[in-house]
Amino acid sequence: MTNADFLKSDFQTPIEIPEMDLTGPDRFFNRELSWLAFNWRVLEEAENTRVPLLERLRFLSISATNLDEFYTVRVAGLRELAREGNVTPGQDGLSPAEQLVLIDEDARKLMTRQQAIFAQLREELTASDILVLNREEITEDDAVFLQDVFLNQVFPVLSPLAIDPAHPFPFIPNTGYSLALELERKKDKRPLQALLPIPHQIDRFVALPGTNGTQRFLMLEDLLILHLEILFPGYKAKGHCTFRVLRDSDMEVEEEAEDLVREFETALKRRRRGEVVRLQLSRGAPKSLRNMISRELHVNPQEIIEFDGMIGIADLKELVLDNRPDLLWTPFAPRVPERVQDHDGDMFAAIKQKDMLLHHPYETFDMVVRFISQAARDPNVVAIKQTLYRTSKRSPIVEALCEAAEDGKSVTALVELKARFDEAANIRQSRRLERAGAHVVYGFTDWKTHAKISTVVRREGNRLVTYTHYGTGNYHPITAKVYTDLSFFTCDDGLGRDATKIFNYLSGYVQPESLENLAISPLSLKKTLIENIRKEAEFARAGKPAEIWAKMNSLIESEVIDALYEASQAGVKISLVVRGICGLRPGIKGLSDNIRVKSVVGRFLEHSRIACFGNGHGLPSKKAKVYISSADWMGRNLNRRVETLVRIDNPTVKAQIVSQIMAANMADTAQSWVMKADGSFDRAQVPQGEFSFNCHRFFMENPSLSGRGSAGASDVPKLTHTDDEAAT
Repeated sequence: MTNADFLKSDFQTPIEIPEMDLTGPDRFFNRELSWLAFNWRVLEEAENTRVPLLERLRFLSISATNLDEFYTVRVAGLRELAREGNVTPGQDGLSPAEQLVLIDEDARKLMTRQQAIFAQLREELTASDILVLNREEITEDDAVFLQDVFLNQVFPVLSPLAIDPAHPFPFIPNTGYSLALELERKKDKRPLQALLPIPHQIDRFVALPGTNGTQRFLMLEDLLILHLEILFPGYKAKGHCTFRVLRDSDMEVEEEAEDLVREFETALKRRRRGEVVRLQLSRGAPKSLRNMISRELHVNPQEIIEFDGMIGIADLKELVLDNRPDLLWTPFAPRVPERVQDHDGDMFAAIKQKDMLLHHPYETFDMVVRFISQAARDPNVVAIKQTLYRTSKRSPIVEALCEAAEDGKSVTALVELKARFDEAANIRQSRRLERAGAHVVYGFTDWKTHAKISTVVRREGNRLVTYTHYGTGNYHPITAKVYTDLSFFTCDDGLGRDATKIFNYLSGYVQPESLENLAISPLSLKKTLIENIRKEAEFARAGKPAEIWAKMNSLIESEVIDALYEASQAGVKISLVVRGICGLRPGIKGLSDNIRVKSVVGRFLEHSRIACFGNGHGLPSKKAKVYISSADWMGRNLNRRVETLVRIDNPTVKAQIVSQIMAANMADTAQSWVMKADGSFDRAQVPQGEFSFNCHRFFMENPSLSGRGSAGASDVPKLTHTDDEAAT
């Protein structure tokens, strides 16, 4: 089957909603409820029997981690607005208090479903010889083994705490998990309340000896309950419960902080002491313990969620066992681009031959690391500039930048301190770079620098050549193994000049003028997007082919959504691949007749941002206008961050983006969800007997066009179904 065959599918017949005001807030779907809908899609992968068992367990864990972050940031912010009496509606017309009611209702359903899925997966794990035991199932031999584990690996790091007037209730950090106890002294029956905070450093699951290939585990809380008499000698337990705390993790930083790094270090300490936004409590807790915990943590009844099952579902990631490859995705080794191999690993030679676009994780992120590492060692390189938004703890890119600075090269690193939950790591990286002699700048106090750019200035003969990397994802070698992102390498003079102007803007606040191939937010990116959308509408009104394909993580910016609605009404066919939040409502008659939205959720996390405009020729077309970007179509990205939108002119790279990457994403049915006008999503349907196309599998099997070497790339790989399953 050819690419064209896949892209023939008609748009759904738009529905009419008589009571809907097409010019009012009803035209937008609520951001927070849309995020919850995305997390439902993640959770439903835990039930997808086409996904290996342990990967399903991983999806369940991810859904819980996602929900934790959602509460500590988004819900915390809405709660603060509601407490302050703020009734200003969002673009969808809902006030903070109204949103909180709807969020609470949906989130509670989601958490209930998480518990039900874990119970189901636990049975399947047992059938696959992975047993999660209750303490009642422990044998005498197990008890001997567990006592040794407890005394030597757990007991030394525990701090049992009595709760009385002389021992006040301790501070429980964000995501802190604790065991609360009602005790009675044996000699005189004197009651005692106590807490046992459980350090994050201890694994949640204790491995027990197994036989005949069986792996057995006991939850940590069960291990603790079995050994309470060692922790509290002379006492016996009358009752207990477990609880977990989520705290407000957003931060406020003084805009005029004299020392931005020091201000962020202080803010991180404030985060650890943020107000509690959610208390998870085991159901059936003794009333006295429940009252004591809620009183001391200052939580209201509506902020308490009681569980029958496991508290802290996110910890299930510990059970994703490397020694059970039969229950994991088939191993995949990212490719080294053929052209780089043709040049014996020389990145500069490969880039100089022709622009190159790598599609991660299918092409290895090691090429990005090699680009910087080779520059650090190359005596002809005189300068390196690099943005760092998120990176790994022992980042090979930071290592290379330090090596280059110590070797006397001019190194400038833009470190974004406001990368949420990575602030502490970025502070450490900035200190290290400064010690190596690099120039470290922090960009703007009120705007995050989210752009992904690196430049290498190399002396070649009597001229300086700038090699540039533009990315859609972070310079993070760990997440690059599971995030789908794009890395564009070029030595085009215009793109190099654009990158240099952006770095000058970040370090010297000098607004760039006359950018040649680049638009940036907050200055010109949104304007460029809207101009392209409106241009397609003009083509449609003139009777020319008019089409937009775009891919992003989130779409919520109201002006962009309204521009898309206007284009739809003009007759532009708009196909959007939106992984997560979508505030646009597709398929509504008189508003979004010609807009369809899908979400791809599968083995890899879709993260690349792409925009393709037919430019009067429809799509796919060699004359299309094609962009890659670091920015989602959200207010924060387009109005309050430094982001890039890079126009792609190289014909091979354009063909790769339009006819390979975008076509495959839109053709996917194996892991796709289709958005309906009410904001809900249905799994993509495949007719009986037809094959279900999986874009992730396609990318794993087909090399990127622009990375092809001497073999060439005469044709775009066909979107075939050779290894996929027939719908049943």
